Amino acid sequence: MITNNNIYKRKMTKISMTTIAVELKIMPEAVNTDLEAIKKKITEKLKEAKNIKIEENEIAFGLKALKVYIAWPENLDTDQIENKVAEIKGVSSVTIEDIRRAFG
Repeated sequence: MITNNNIYKRKMTKISMTTIAVELKIMPEAVNTDLEAIKKKITEKLKEAKNIKIEENEIAFGLKALKVYIAWPENLDTDQIENKVAEIKGVSSVTIEDIRRAFG
C-alpha cells in the first residue's frame, strides 16, 4: 500500500547564502604599534570571513592605516566585524568604508 507520506516527502535543499564584500579602515594607536601582530589577530578573530586581504596605507608622519578587504556572509551582522577588530590590542579605531553585494 502506498501512503501519501511517501509520495509527498519534501527534500530539504541547501539555501545558498549571499556574500558581501566589506572594506575596513583600521587605525593603530601609535606610530610604533606592531601592525604585523594586528594583521595576525584580524585573521584569527574573523573566522567567518573569506578571502582576507590586508594592505598598509601611509597616512602621515610614519603613521600607517590598515585597509582590510573581506568576503563576509550577508546573514551575519557587520557590527560583529567592527566589534571583533576593535577588541584587538593596538587598534585605535575601526571604520567600515564600503559594503557591496558580491556576485559570482
